[in-house]
Amino acid sequence: MYAALTADDASAPGRLFTPDFYAFDGGKRFTGPELFALIKDAHAAGRSFVWNVVAPDVHLACDVAWVTWENRGSIAEATNVKAMTWLESAVLRWDGGGWRATFFHSTRVPPPKSPPPAE
Repeated sequence: MYAALTADDASAPGRLFTPDFYAFDGGKRFTGPELFALIKDAHAAGRSFVWNVVAPDVHLACDVAWVTWENRGSIAEATNVKAMTWLESAVLRWDGGGWRATFFHSTRVPPPKSPPPAE
C-alpha cells in the first residue's frame, strides 16, 4: 500500500482493497480511491511522505487477518521535514487469490512534550 501511495498508483485500490474497503485517517472516513486521491493531492501540493512499518503484530483466523504496527516516518514540504509516528491497523480478507485490506486506521502519535523550563 505504501509503495503504491508513494507512486500515486491509481490502479492500486482495486488490487489492494476489497470493494467495501474504507479507512479512518486524519479524523475522516475514506474509500480506497479517496485515500489515494488525498495522497496524490498532497504530492501535487509539494508534500512528500516517508513511511516505515515497525513491529507488525499479525493475527490470523481462517480468511480474516488483522495487523497492528507503528509507522515511523516523516512528512516533508520543500525543505521542512517533520518526523512523524502513526499507530496503525488493518483488517484483511483472503479472497482466494491473496489478502486484500477491508479496513485501515491511522492515528498520529503526538510529538513528545518538552519538559518545563527549570526555575
